[in-house]
Amino acid sequence: MASPPEKLVRCFWASNEWNIPYHDEEWGVPLHEDRKWFELLTLEGAQAGLSWDTVLRKRARYREVFGGFDPENVARYDAKKVRQLLSDPGIIRNRLKIAATISNAQAFLKVQREFGSFDAYVWRFVDGKPKQNAWKRKLPARTKESDTLSKDLTQRGFRFVGSTICYALMQATGLVNDHAVTCYRYKDLGGIAR
Repeated sequence: MASPPEKLVRCFWASNEWNIPYHDEEWGVPLHEDRKWFELLTLEGAQAGLSWDTVLRKRARYREVFGGFDPENVARYDAKKVRQLLSDPGIIRNRLKIAATISNAQAFLKVQREFGSFDAYVWRFVDGKPKQNAWKRKLPARTKESDTLSKDLTQRGFRFVGSTICYALMQATGLVNDHAVTCYRYKDLGGIAR
């Protein structure tokens, strides 16, 4: 889907060549594909302490070095591969985040085995359908649902999955519709004017 004309009202943060297409085509769209779940889980963790625009600019390289975000492949990365990743300026070269991506791939595979898919597991946290929000003020950084998801992921061995990261993941993947009520995407994704 191509981004629509610039006249449309968007969420305030969609303002440049990187985040406008992401906002218009991905953010808040209900996700149901496990490899994309692993990608966004990885990227949200990589973003911790940085701007999302930084991650979007490096996203293509992440897809290359993490083999299209195939969790089975990433789960087997060894020390040599970690050294290669740490020397790659195309990604965020943080040893803890890289190590977390590998261990998260291993935890991801366990969730897939237990629930049939990561998708089936994660949608349980919103009772299987997107939560339609209509925030009047600033968006929260976390919610009770993100607290619950964060706690469960942590107990399953995931890292870089604090509640704030989990809420950003929930927003990105359409578990919640947090588009501004004035944004053209709000109604597109099921929001009802209030």
